[in-house]
Amino acid sequence: MTTLIESEERKSLREAVSAFAGSHPRTTGPAGNRHFWQEAAKLGYIGVNLPEAYGGGGGGITELSLVLEEMGAAGNPLLMMIVSPAICGTVIARFGTEAQKRDWLPSLADGSRLMAFGITEPDAGSNSHRITTTARRDGTDWLLTGRKVFVSGVDIADATLVVGRTEDARTGRLKPCLFIVPRDADGFERRPIDMELNAAEKQFELVLDDVRLPADALVGDEDAGLLQLFAGLNPERVMTAAFAIGMGRYALSRALEYARQRTVWKTPIGAHQAIAHPLAQAHIDLELARLMTRQAAHLYDAGDDTGAGEAANMAKYAAGEACVRAVDQAVHTLGGNGLTREYGLAQLITASRVARIAPVSREMILNYVSHQTLGLPKSY
Repeated sequence: MTTLIESEERKSLREAVSAFAGSHPRTTGPAGNRHFWQEAAKLGYIGVNLPEAYGGGGGGITELSLVLEEMGAAGNPLLMMIVSPAICGTVIARFGTEAQKRDWLPSLADGSRLMAFGITEPDAGSNSHRITTTARRDGTDWLLTGRKVFVSGVDIADATLVVGRTEDARTGRLKPCLFIVPRDADGFERRPIDMELNAAEKQFELVLDDVRLPADALVGDEDAGLLQLFAGLNPERVMTAAFAIGMGRYALSRALEYARQRTVWKTPIGAHQAIAHPLAQAHIDLELARLMTRQAAHLYDAGDDTGAGEAANMAKYAAGEACVRAVDQAVHTLGGNGLTREYGLAQLITASRVARIAPVSREMILNYVSHQTLGLPKSY
């Protein structure tokens, strides 16, 4: 078990979160989701990774991913944990000005404010080098123009951390930069995307039409945008892995409960190897993914951004695959019951696929590993 290599403190945190999340009914709508978020924040779970000096728990991505996994395993995952404390909170804590830290970190930690993250664009896909959202100076201000898609939770977020590009004065080339855009900024519009996926957090397209921002909306160093960007993307991959593992564990637990109780020809169906072996394989796959996720989180928290990048991609890949297989096998174990609202598994068929697609597709992870890790020629 993964827990055997965790400290007693982290085991205790895991147990506490599991008990807390398991004692709440499953969050099925925005109101319930928000209530659960606020209750989790009161216990220090939402800001567990943020610095103590700014109201956080002083932990790292290891602790935050553990929290999200246990919430998911109890059937109560919070998608915005990937975005608000993990991506945005981490970037501001590492690279923000003192004023930005004082302004945002305490409220992100106590759950009173949320921040969304906008990077994906309609024509850029997984290629962050093709981002066309641009920022240009106008006196001391910035003017931000562009479009973003598949941005989670913009309607409930107080601001969005937007990835744009500015022109390098020395080379004339565009370089990535991050800007905090308030939700009520002039020229900042959101449009809901009609998703088949039934989730509490909605997806949006953003339109930024010469959004005027003050100089202090820029996060960190204008010349270190790429470093700052990946400081947020590695935690995003680790947290997505934790999200997927939690979902897979929840589906597996429902299938195991059913397989122990459902009796056909006087024998529980779990006694048959055709049922038992695929469930055992799903458990093995999830445990292996958990180990890789712990490794990635450890490397990130230790300050090894390069090692964390490799491990986080592997963890996200392994967790996404394990989650899809676990959900599929769980539904199959229940047969027709697996598609009923009563058992709550059918909606996971769509949700589990998200871990394969977002925030980066499994094919792009294979490209990364083959090129960066194995040293094979770049194919793109």
